Amino acid sequence: MNNDDRINLIRRVSEIEGLTDHERSTLLGLLRENKTYGLVWEDKKEDVEDKMQEELPVLKEVPKRAIISDSKDAPNHILIEGDNLEALTTLAYTHAGRIDVIYIDPPYNTGNKDFVYNDKFINFDDEYKHSMWLSFMSRRLRIAKQLLSEKGVIFISIDDNEQAQLKLLCDEIFGENNFVTNFTWQSTAGSNTGSEIVTTTEYILVYTANRQKAHFDGQPPSDDIFKFKDEHYKERGKYTLDKLDRRRVGGHYSEALNFPVEMPDGTYRYPGGGSEINNGWNYLWSKNKIQWGIENDFIVYKKNRDGWALYCKRYQKVDNTNKPVDRTTPYRNLITSDLFNTAQGTAELAEILNGRPFAFPKPSGLLKFLLSTTVITLPNSTILDFFAGSGTTLHATMQLNAEDGGHRQCILVTNNENDICEKVTYERNKRVIQGYTTPKGEQVVGLTSNTLRYYKTHFVPREPNNTNKRELVAAATELLCIKNDVYQEQRVFCGRRLKPTAARYFDDGRTQMLIIYNELTVKAFVKAIGGMEVKGRIKVYVFSNNSYAYADDFEPVADKVEVCALPAAIYDAYKKVLPPRKRSGKPADNEPFARMRQNEEKQAEFNFKEKGGEA
Repeated sequence: MNNDDRINLIRRVSEIEGLTDHERSTLLGLLRENKTYGLVWEDKKEDVEDKMQEELPVLKEVPKRAIISDSKDAPNHILIEGDNLEALTTLAYTHAGRIDVIYIDPPYNTGNKDFVYNDKFINFDDEYKHSMWLSFMSRRLRIAKQLLSEKGVIFISIDDNEQAQLKLLCDEIFGENNFVTNFTWQSTAGSNTGSEIVTTTEYILVYTANRQKAHFDGQPPSDDIFKFKDEHYKERGKYTLDKLDRRRVGGHYSEALNFPVEMPDGTYRYPGGGSEINNGWNYLWSKNKIQWGIENDFIVYKKNRDGWALYCKRYQKVDNTNKPVDRTTPYRNLITSDLFNTAQGTAELAEILNGRPFAFPKPSGLLKFLLSTTVITLPNSTILDFFAGSGTTLHATMQLNAEDGGHRQCILVTNNENDICEKVTYERNKRVIQGYTTPKGEQVVGLTSNTLRYYKTHFVPREPNNTNKRELVAAATELLCIKNDVYQEQRVFCGRRLKPTAARYFDDGRTQMLIIYNELTVKAFVKAIGGMEVKGRIKVYVFSNNSYAYADDFEPVADKVEVCALPAAIYDAYKKVLPPRKRSGKPADNEPFARMRQNEEKQAEFNFKEKGGEA
């Protein structure tokens, strides 16, 4: 149909009698749509969307499942039990633009009871099976995009059933220019299936939030990763540390680079660790270059619980011989290794849980490989997996931290279908942290420098009346702790005991956070803060029936606080990802959400009682 025909048809539809306004509007909308290249499917609504039209998700901690490390600097990892669309909505407030790496292993939609939609398994011959899967993935990936940092990367595992559709969907959501590669992963050695051709591979699609800012192993990194100084600072600049050995796959492996290096205690270490050769591992430098690096202070020896590790100092500037310190050769998009297949993943999980409660788990080696390809995962990155399955992503994150002293944080999300969250995801990582005994009776030391907190999705009413707003702020305390990574609650503020219904205060020595539920106490808190010595700024969240954060009242202590009005900030974040709210037909709240409250008339002096009393 050419443009003139389209215009004439639009005019005729506008003149047809007997059509309802909705029918006429729908027809005209279809005619006015411009043809675009891309993926088209029939959107299929989810039950969870209906629920969130009337209720807002929050997170509620299960304290008895918290595993708290004795290490003061242990990273706080998060496990969320619930529908991942609900959990992603909460993360849209706590982590928008703050996730550095996302890895997901979604259902492959094979028709073999692996994909559930609205509590129903989707069969292979369902005529809408692709539409339901695409609707399901589209909603989650659009939120995931909002969570990625500007240098963020997303890895998505998939097989032939939906690989083609997923590529087009991701091109639309993340942009074709942000496509990096499609790893071909040898997931299994194959078996006699009776088919003419046995499939032994799957895929891992890789996209970035911004291809110009996301750098992978082998590409020049940005200067912000260079954080350390030494005696060579003036001539070499700051430096960062790179591991000097890597597992090599495909054509990357070279026997010539697999040799022992003497450690400070006189022992010898091969690449990959240990005093014996590890096939498939290389040092990134030759013997001569490592000797040169030792002599010129480019090599750092570190000892951890697994033994010695070798690192090279990578400086901002060239070294004093005017030779740049090499980056590694870029990885290829073919992943083949016996340690990276599903058989290894199954054996690994069975060793930890003394059984096989989960089919085809990804091996931690594969996840470590993926996380190691991108420069951004080296220092203190935040990693998300919202199809957590057996919890491999957290396991791999903790292993990397143990190997290189990193402080990566990991967030896992999974439902509890067949008790998977409690009995597999949580139990696996609990044992990895605390240590466990293998079926052969071998003791495996725990990765104890990690804290794991367990949450469940919870709901509050969505209708924005005054009562519901207060309920949302009260229920959002856990969200604020996660957002600011501060969990140590202090019962006393400025020498006076707090009444939890009025305010709560968190302080872990690095971050201070005050949540004021009773806005009538603002002036008294301002007075108290004025007499405090503050390191940095206190993050202050205050209930407000609108978006006014009592800036005038906090003006005397503006240099000591960062103030945010709640629940307006939560509503604003949720509006970007939630379906439209259902209208009940009831009169709107008689206090408009946007109207500034005249707090001067309603303020009450915050009465501090004697020390040890309540306020």
